[in-house]
Amino acid sequence: MQRRPVHGVLLLDKPLGLSSNEALQKAKWLLRAEKAGHTGTLDPMATGVLPLCFGAATKFSQIHLDADKTYEAIAQLGLKTSTGDSEGEVIETRRVPHLTDRHVAEMQVLFTGPLAQVPPMHSALKKDGKALYEYARAGEEVERAARDVVVHALELSLLPGDQLRIVAKVSKGTYIRTPGEDIGEALGCGAHRSPCEELPRGRSTSRNA
Repeated sequence: MQRRPVHGVLLLDKPLGLSSNEALQKAKWLLRAEKAGHTGTLDPMATGVLPLCFGAATKFSQIHLDADKTYEAIAQLGLKTSTGDSEGEVIETRRVPHLTDRHVAEMQVLFTGPLAQVPPMHSALKKDGKALYEYARAGEEVERAARDVVVHALELSLLPGDQLRIVAKVSKGTYIRTPGEDIGEALGCGAHRSPCEELPRGRSTSRNA
């Protein structure tokens, strides 16, 4: 198939089940574009706005990669999984305590501001040239250095069914499944991220992962 020059930004509402790169490659193939790039990594389980840059617009993609982003996610309390989301196996079940608005307010304060976050094993971050998820799929766990991230704003609210809604404006490099797990640990019951609820909003103005 002959490629052609295509210039501009496509705001893609990424569906469930596609990685950011898979979505990019499909769009690039459909448009027969010579050059393309995305502006950040969304997990296959995440849905939401993913700007795709084509041609001359790719020179601005780094600006979007470095930008703060806002995510919405649902954490299922009381269940820990091997991956931190519902794709993994349940590895621990705990009783969820009676939670009040006071507990929620305490968590918002505790998890807002500069934080040291250890990247999850099920992520695309590379170690020795190999993605962490490749180690995880092989049953290996490798040491990961904590990275400095910033949660600029955090809004938590309790939902029926022992679920916690998380809306967070975060700095580049923040993994949204990790705050869910960490908040669950701080509440004493553990948690994992539920599917279909991670919704990056306006990735260039505020994605994966």
